[in-house]
Amino acid sequence: MTVAIVGAAESDLGVTGRSILTLQTQAVTRALADAGLTLADVDGLATTGVARFSTTQLGEYLGLAPRWVDSTFMGGSAAEAMVARASQAIEAGQASVVVVSFASNQRSARSRSLAGVLEEHVPEAQFETPYGPLFPISYYAMAANAYLHAYGGTRAQLAEFAIAAREWALRNPAAFRHGAGPLSVADVLDAPMVSTPLTTAHCCLVTDGGGAVVLTRLDRARDLRRMPVEVLGYGERSVNTSMTAVDDLTANAGAVAAGAEAFARAGITAADVDVLEVYDSFTITAALTVEALGFCGRGEVLDFVQDGRIRPGGALPLNTSGGGLSYCHPGQLGVLLLVEAVRQLRGEAGERQVPGARTAVAHGTGGIFSAHATVVLGVDR
Repeated sequence: MTVAIVGAAESDLGVTGRSILTLQTQAVTRALADAGLTLADVDGLATTGVARFSTTQLGEYLGLAPRWVDSTFMGGSAAEAMVARASQAIEAGQASVVVVSFASNQRSARSRSLAGVLEEHVPEAQFETPYGPLFPISYYAMAANAYLHAYGGTRAQLAEFAIAAREWALRNPAAFRHGAGPLSVADVLDAPMVSTPLTTAHCCLVTDGGGAVVLTRLDRARDLRRMPVEVLGYGERSVNTSMTAVDDLTANAGAVAAGAEAFARAGITAADVDVLEVYDSFTITAALTVEALGFCGRGEVLDFVQDGRIRPGGALPLNTSGGGLSYCHPGQLGVLLLVEAVRQLRGEAGERQVPGARTAVAHGTGGIFSAHATVVLGVDR
């Protein structure tokens, strides 16, 4: 039995003034409508972000009593991990139609609710808090400094991830920075410094928003409204809480392992990927993930992405919605990586469409390079 994504949608994005449950409901009902299904068809629900009992609260709000649920919290990698769980549940007969969703109103609520988690809850904090790191940017800044020290390269090269993301966002009317104009290297480097070497332009947005995807069996999917997008492979790793226990800040070992497992399950290599959607909480997050997934060798990514390779028209279309840097970042971007991958494979991305895309990869990163999940998607054309 093969599983497919049959519906994908966003909630309202940006500054919405809406509650989390309202945004969740928008995402779920829009994704179901996209698939040609209704709430009455749903018997599986996977979500985080509403409360400690996320599936219970959202299920009640939607009038559902699902027979299979998942509220695994893996931060920005949760949605990709939930696609794996949902696929397994469908194949095992535990559910027939599963919705994976997430939403947050963090900008309207003027909240960064994950701030301070490290300091409050992990034993490593006693060694880190005295130095006053900003959570999480100072930790990602450490990785960026370590990478530049170990392999060379420049801040100007790292800025390419922000510049390319903006180029994609200019082609996406839903992007928060759609009307902001292009970025230059100088714009990125001269933006206010937050944690050396990362300026504000190296950092993701803070927005409201969310999304949902709907999964079912491939044989049923072929009778529904949209072209089915098959789940070809998946992999995940959980490797660390903070960085105190990490031997090499540049290795991104969890992404290496999760990606290799997903690619092997799907029977593909990096050369087969037409569209790549990776978590870009910061430019360095995207850089180390591209490298970890095998699109270039260790220490090569800053040279690899130059000359427009990851921009529109380039050889490796990366974060084609504009990503967390210029499209939307509601606290967890993972589900929106999946939504964009589905749209690209169905040929529905409009001005930003990658011609003939057949294989897409979505990779979520949670915490401080802590939790990783990769999903490989494909279509027959």
